[in-house]
Amino acid sequence: MKAIMKLHGKHGIWMDDVPEPECGTNDVKIKVTHSSICGTDLHIYKWNKWAENNIATPLIIGHEFCGIVHEVGSSVTHYSPGQRVSGEGHITCGYCRNCRAGQKHLCHRTIGIGIQRDGAFADYIVIPESNVWPIHEEIPSDIASFFDPFGNAVHASLYYRMIGEDVLITGAGPIGLMAISVCNFVGARNVVITDHNEYRLNLAEEMGATKTINVLNNSVAEFFPELNMTSGFDVGLEMSGAPEALSDMVNNMYHGGKIALLGLIPNTTQINWENIIFRGLTVKGIYGREMYETWYKMTQMLRSGLNVSKIVTHKMPVDEYEKAFNIMESGECGKVILVW
Repeated sequence: MKAIMKLHGKHGIWMDDVPEPECGTNDVKIKVTHSSICGTDLHIYKWNKWAENNIATPLIIGHEFCGIVHEVGSSVTHYSPGQRVSGEGHITCGYCRNCRAGQKHLCHRTIGIGIQRDGAFADYIVIPESNVWPIHEEIPSDIASFFDPFGNAVHASLYYRMIGEDVLITGAGPIGLMAISVCNFVGARNVVITDHNEYRLNLAEEMGATKTINVLNNSVAEFFPELNMTSGFDVGLEMSGAPEALSDMVNNMYHGGKIALLGLIPNTTQINWENIIFRGLTVKGIYGREMYETWYKMTQMLRSGLNVSKIVTHKMPVDEYEKAFNIMESGECGKVILVW
């Protein structure tokens, strides 16, 4: 089968021909039809410091996908060939304290698809039955292919009460952009997003942002009067991983405000601890998706009218994967989808 792989420890990725994965007793073998490129895939493509420290080559990359069940193991009970499915990208141990308590997203033995084991950028992928998620007929495959990052947006956006709240999102990458739609859908009052990428800020307007702010040109606080705000934001969703964005967020939160951290902030980041302490801010780290409550909420919100389709800006055959990664590297895109 053909697969998009990281073959060498340097910039780039390569298409290669590899054997099909075998389907184990409790596994489901899926024929991939659509896959979506993630920021993590871009890190691997660029071969930055994170990739050097976490990726062993050769590796089939990718963890955002949907497809059709091709084969099931002898002990599989809930799926059969022909079903359209996606899959949770974190494979958990099932036996640690958190897994047994129903908090699999906090498993400390998590194995990432396309990171610690071969991923979804291939004709076929094999994952445990427990990681498979059925795709409802009302949900297009384009959308289903990025349920993984969509789940990050939903997990972060729904962690705190949102009705009537003023929300600040820092980082207009795909997850931040999808969070705009989720926050609006569940009743936020203002949804403001910051970035310095004009392409993505324009896309944020299309996704429904109340206000987009290019932080290279303007400060957040100067728009408080326009937003009928006086003292700061109730909820902050940090999606950028930029130290200056987190600092800006902390400085613009209302007393008692709540922050969800999804972006990977550098270890050397310094923030104003006085604001966190004296304003009584709550800061929560968000990782992955709650298994599988987040997946249920994604499905039902989409079926109930939530629309994130504008996040798809590029779609192309998988043989044009190099062009797709170049588009991702440019930053002038939303989600880029590969059709197998």
